[in-house]
This record gives sequence, C-alpha cells and structure tokens, in this order.
Amino acid sequence: MDRSRTGDDVVLRAIPNRKIIMPEKASSRVPDTPSIHVLDTDYDAIAALAIQAEQAQPEVAALLLAELARAEVHSHADLPPHTVAMHSMVEFFDKGRGAHRTVELVYPQEADIEAGKISILTLVGAALIGMAAGTSIMWPDREGRSRWLKIVDVRPRPVKTG
Repeated sequence: MDRSRTGDDVVLRAIPNRKIIMPEKASSRVPDTPSIHVLDTDYDAIAALAIQAEQAQPEVAALLLAELARAEVHSHADLPPHTVAMHSMVEFFDKGRGAHRTVELVYPQEADIEAGKISILTLVGAALIGMAAGTSIMWPDREGRSRWLKIVDVRPRPVKTG
C-alpha cells in the first residue's frame, strides 16, 4: 500500500479516496503523546485493519488511525532501535494497575492473552505500537479513564530457525 502525506492527512493509495485524519475524539483523549516510529510494512497492514474495524470497534480504530497519522514511517533498516513493531516483545509498566507486563504485539488472528499475545486492535495494543523503550504515554482504558503506560524494554520477534 503506498501512502503520501498531505498536511496532516495520510492518503492510502490502495484505498481510493481514503484519508487517515487525526480524529477529533481520539486527539482529545490522548494528550501529550510522544513521537512514534512505525515500519512501512506494519503501517500498511495496521491501517487496513483499523479501517476495517471502524464499525465494530470505533474507539480503537480512531485511536489507531490517529497514531498512524502522526507516525514517522521507516524501512526495517531505518527503524530506531528498541521501537515497538508488530511481533515485538514489549515489557511495559501500567501505573494504573501497578503492574509490569510483557506481551507480544500481534495481529488479531494471532491474539492469545494467556500466551501473552495482545492484538493491535486493543486499546493497549494501539498504545504500544511505535513507542520506544523509555517513553511513556497517557492512554484511555476501556472505562474511559486515562492510564499511564511506560515502555520498559522492546525486543524484536525471535527469528525461527529450522
């Protein structure tokens, strides 16, 4: 999927006449966001998923599209180190729950919460994408309250051999 930036809009060329625009509702719920970096291949897949989820999961879709709209897009070679990408292992601290968690960020069909695999189409998954180790973000939870999430460590997906 090809994309180009026009002001604050991101045009998805594979979806004619479709723009990702920072949704007003999402931008008002996510103050003081740190910069994020997304792989070009992840960007395309995540954008398509978010657009497909707009009817069934409007809040998550809006937040995810807002994140993509402000993301810096990189190739694999140019992605800053310790940045959350799809299939990264992410250790983060959830101040609201007072808990450290380690999860793998995955696509919806791969999600398995008991195995520590969290979907990009969850509020936490949408918060994690593109974040770097050491950064934090205030992010809405399912009850509509803000929760503070701090990225502690990011490890790329292990390469399977054999």
